[in-house]
Amino acid sequence: MGPERETTGRERVPAGATAASRPRGARLDQPRPPRRRFLPEWDPESFGRLSERVARFLGTGRFIVWMTVVIILWVLWNVAAPGGLRFDEYPFIFLTLALSLQASYAAPLILLAQNRQDDRDRVNLEQDRKQNERSIADTEYLTREIAALRIGLGEVATRDWIRSELQDLFRELEERSDGHRGQDGAAPAERSAGRDPHER
Repeated sequence: MGPERETTGRERVPAGATAASRPRGARLDQPRPPRRRFLPEWDPESFGRLSERVARFLGTGRFIVWMTVVIILWVLWNVAAPGGLRFDEYPFIFLTLALSLQASYAAPLILLAQNRQDDRDRVNLEQDRKQNERSIADTEYLTREIAALRIGLGEVATRDWIRSELQDLFRELEERSDGHRGQDGAAPAERSAGRDPHER
């Protein structure tokens, strides 16, 4: 056991520079408490999904129709309405400001949606490349197996080959039986019966 020091009114602390200098609350087996942040926090995935939804809506004909209707009503109201009810006079500065603000927010949202789509396309291309490699490897394997089967089938007796061999053997047997018949003048069955080959 190492030397230990006792302190009055406190826990027993092991001797050593590192143990004595470590603060009391910091433990290595527990996570550190989160720090306070002054900036707002957000979930990047939910923000990306929202940007994709907005970009998808901005790219539809519905958005163009609604924006055209709003601009036409805005201009008609500020031209034809009585003077006290107009909120944006003829140069339509407020309308220009609103459209530029909408464009300044739409462009980064569209870029963020395109970046997310590029990331998805990159992952899909990588998966397709791996799938193509597996397909090529499987095709090469099947090609080698088919070639091995063809080589193996070249050595296997087929039905036509067996038929031709049996026909050759049958001809050879007929030639042999004709040869025996030609030497003795009678068939082997007649000789075995003890008949005279010349008597009919």
